[in-house]
Amino acid sequence: MPAVEAVLGAPLKDCRIVIEAGDLRKGAPLRSTIERAKNAVAIPCYADAERDIARLIDDEVRAADLTIAPDAREALAPLLGGDRRASRAELKKLALYARGAGRIELDDVMAVVADASALALDNLIDAAFAGNLAGVEKEFSKAMVAGTNPGAIIGAAIRHAERLHALSIDIANGASVSEVVGRPQSGIHFRRQDAFTKALRGASPERLARMLSMLAQASLDARKESAIGDTIAHRALMLIARAAGRREGL
Repeated sequence: MPAVEAVLGAPLKDCRIVIEAGDLRKGAPLRSTIERAKNAVAIPCYADAERDIARLIDDEVRAADLTIAPDAREALAPLLGGDRRASRAELKKLALYARGAGRIELDDVMAVVADASALALDNLIDAAFAGNLAGVEKEFSKAMVAGTNPGAIIGAAIRHAERLHALSIDIANGASVSEVVGRPQSGIHFRRQDAFTKALRGASPERLARMLSMLAQASLDARKESAIGDTIAHRALMLIARAAGRREGL
């Protein structure tokens, strides 16, 4: 802050200074100082949301004169993150791979984009909710080597827990696990039905609600203490795996 305040107090005339920061909360000293200054401006750069990613997929697929299969689209969307340039590059690569085929299929996504983001986390998340401690260790190490953001890992776990929680309510109301997992409206790809089945066995809505609460706190902690975000994410998944293995709450 002293360096920034000095520049704002006596700005240079022959250059511009650009400061790139993370997701600064409202009221953060750096953000507040820049926003108040008459000779500076703060420009928020928001990550793409789900709707933005869907629109980007449509635009790029249409531009390549292709269509995309529903299951391929379902698998592709989570692979594309908040970085618009990176997402567009992945889509162009996928379109080039499918050129001449007329339609992008699931196998194309798996072959070209499968290591890009969230799909690579499926094995990690499934291992945690199935109580597979060894699987969590193995897949978490792979995610760290790939440079996956700990926040993305926790976010994937939260989304999965929310989905399981909704399904567990139906089971608590009398539906069977196989019925809930297999019905089309659940939207569970056949590749992951076994993982969902394992996770839902003995998983009550109350237990999953406690997991969601713990993951929400882990997400907050990882943002506040980014230097140890990987440790926080690892601990959260191991807690889930241990609880799932014992079939009891956190």
